[in-house]
Amino acid sequence: MRGKSPDPVLIVGYDPRWPVGFLTLRGRLEPVLGELAVAIEHVGSTSVPGLPAKPIIDLDVVVRSPADVPLAIERLSSLGYVHVGDLGIAGREAFESPEGAPEHHLYLCSRDSRELHRHLAFRDYLRSHPKTAGEYAELKRSLAERFRDDREAYTEAKTRFIEQVLKDAQKGKNV
Repeated sequence: MRGKSPDPVLIVGYDPRWPVGFLTLRGRLEPVLGELAVAIEHVGSTSVPGLPAKPIIDLDVVVRSPADVPLAIERLSSLGYVHVGDLGIAGREAFESPEGAPEHHLYLCSRDSRELHRHLAFRDYLRSHPKTAGEYAELKRSLAERFRDDREAYTEAKTRFIEQVLKDAQKGKNV
C-alpha cells in the first residue's frame, strides 16, 4: 500500500544530543569529502533547539556546483553510503546510511540548489520564530498520531504549513 512503512512515525521530545550527533557525523564526512564540501549543514527538525522530531538527523552536504556531485557521490560511497538518486526532488541527491551508523538522512546538494535553500530557510525561520516552531511541533504530533503507519501521508500533510513558513521567510528577506 502507498506510503506504508514498517517503521511507525514517531515524534519524540527534543534531545540536546542531536547537535552532538550532527557534529560527530560531520566529523566523519569532512576528511573524506575534503575541499568538495563547501558546507555540511544540520537541517530538519533535529536542528531546531527545543523542537520535537523524529529522532533522525538530517544533513545536507553542500558542493560548489552540480559538476562536483559525481565525485562527492564516489567519496561518500567509500564511507558506505549508497546513492539512491534524487527521490523525485531535483537538485538533491539522497543516500542510504552506512550499516551501523547512527540513524540519519544524508543529502547532497550544490550550493545553488533550490532544495538546499528551502531547507536552510525553513530551519532558520523556525530557530528565530519560537511561536511558529511551537505550532509546527503541535502539528507534527497530531499528524504522527493520525498517520502513524503512513510516512508519505504524514509528510504530505505537513506540506501546506511548510510552504507557508517558507513564504513568511521570503517576505522577511524582502522587508
